[in-house]
Amino acid sequence: MKAKIPKLVGLTGGIGSGKSAVAECFADLGVPVVDTDVIAHELTAGGGAAMPAIVDAFGESVRGADGALDRAVMRALVFGDPACRQRLEAILHPMIEHESLRRVAAANAPYVMLAVPLLFESGGYLPLLWRSLVVDCREELQIERVMRRSGLDEAAVRAIMAAQCTREQRNARADDIIDNNGTISAMRLQVERKHRYYHAILDKSGCLS
Repeated sequence: MKAKIPKLVGLTGGIGSGKSAVAECFADLGVPVVDTDVIAHELTAGGGAAMPAIVDAFGESVRGADGALDRAVMRALVFGDPACRQRLEAILHPMIEHESLRRVAAANAPYVMLAVPLLFESGGYLPLLWRSLVVDCREELQIERVMRRSGLDEAAVRAIMAAQCTREQRNARADDIIDNNGTISAMRLQVERKHRYYHAILDKSGCLS
């Protein structure tokens, strides 16, 4: 008998919103998580499948001493020139999508969490989704978290945020929202509730039978 393809929940949120923490909580509950950021890092690591095409397009300056993509150099190129962003996306996006969907198809679960930072901005995955889930928090908290973890200054963080949907736009388009303004425990409780809710919907629709 042909295996059922799992339902896809698209997980997204602004930079610093806590997507990775939410994804980890779902994984702890046994939900397969396919993270496009993780796949992008694999593709641009030393020896990664995307590196030859990226170096051909942008030159050796974007390759670090370890053979991986020099993210600081590429970030400066991308945010300074929209054409560079488009060239990079033309290389990476098809490879990321192919690998993401391969992992989704291989998952043995009622539903899979597909983490896509620019889910609404890119739009490519939206037709494939069953539900969309946004991790939401205040912009001030986003900036604080990103500065703390990455060492970027506030202006650099705001530049990244300006290239993304606004908080209001994301929340308006989401099927579901997790509020990540509080503690990890509060966020985890929300994840558990969403997990039960998704299973309840699937059960009613007969997808778990």
